[in-house]
Amino acid sequence: MKFSTRYAAVATMAAAALALSACGGAATEDGGDGGAGAGGDTAPIKLGIIADRTGATGDVGSPYNDGMLGYIDWINAKGGIKGRQIDADSNDYAYKVPTAEELYKKYVNDEAVAIQGWGTGDSEALRSKVAADKLPFMSASYAEPLTDPKESPYNFVVAPTYSDQMRVALNWIAEDAGGKADVAVFHNDSPFGLAPVADGQTWISEKGLNLGYKAYPMPKTPNFVGLLTQAKSQGAKYIVIQNVSSPAAQVAKDIKAQGLDMKIVCLNWCADELFIKTAGADSAEGHILVQPFAPASAQKPGHAVIDEYLKSKGSSLADEGLHYAQGWYTMDIMAKGIEKAIDAGGELTGEAIKSALETMGPVDTGGVVGAGTVEFSADSHRGSTGTGIYEVKGGDMVELAANQTPES
Repeated sequence: MKFSTRYAAVATMAAAALALSACGGAATEDGGDGGAGAGGDTAPIKLGIIADRTGATGDVGSPYNDGMLGYIDWINAKGGIKGRQIDADSNDYAYKVPTAEELYKKYVNDEAVAIQGWGTGDSEALRSKVAADKLPFMSASYAEPLTDPKESPYNFVVAPTYSDQMRVALNWIAEDAGGKADVAVFHNDSPFGLAPVADGQTWISEKGLNLGYKAYPMPKTPNFVGLLTQAKSQGAKYIVIQNVSSPAAQVAKDIKAQGLDMKIVCLNWCADELFIKTAGADSAEGHILVQPFAPASAQKPGHAVIDEYLKSKGSSLADEGLHYAQGWYTMDIMAKGIEKAIDAGGELTGEAIKSALETMGPVDTGGVVGAGTVEFSADSHRGSTGTGIYEVKGGDMVELAANQTPES
């Protein structure tokens, strides 16, 4: 599922133009809307996409980006948003913040009305810029500061934050352990990796959980035997991992090879099918996955539209993975905000889209994201607090609990 979004938009527009011409339904020169949005505007909607396809998180970044591109192809083929095609410029920044900043400048110069980003480092680096330029910005970073409109007025976070995921994970560990346990947190050595670490310690203190807690940055290394040795010395029986799938899978292999009595609890970016495939079903068996985006195996109603689209392309959601659905619904939520902004009339600007996102009410994702709906307000850009908890059984993600929140 790899293609040029800009090409897809142009091709779809050309096909639509031919069809309209044949039917005599093209927009008139005096502004007749021909089925377009408010004011009869048929101009393409320009979006910028900052993607990681080849960088440190490319293993999960590629399917996420594919999901966004797939959604755009799907909606453009249906006529776009209120008759206007999405013209999205998607580029790989290889997880390099300076490259993300250059791409952002390019998108601003190209008059994009909203941006889809990727990582925590670039999302936080661009936070003040998107606020000054009044450009709504969604990304695959669920760092908690991005949810506060006072700090990040143009950032919108569709899923439970990393900190909320950590809180849910610690609640589950406390219950699973019968109240007392030691927890090691293995994390990517980056702003993304560190995002939930301090909040996890605070949660333990606030809730009076009887959990030992120590964090370990994950080095670039062929294996994590040394890190596991340190965790064993700590007495840890649970390893919370805030990293992507490949290193987490190596931890699972090392636990199996060393015969260690430890259970992994993966947060969002390693809680996926790729973790199971890379570790091998035997090594992955029994580990826990805290994942706000339901995998295909959960068979949620919101998967149907994605699967139908993918089957028309010779693929399936089971083939593409849950991060494809994650990208799809992140773009869908932005599109719903754009649609409401168009309905409101006036010029389609970042300010109009921001206002629409804050007031449009819940977006139904058919059970794919958190509790199934995502909703923002002027006071909070935290779209959801609920996450699923899954266990690896027989090579599949089996749902243990749906819509788990820190307070549930």
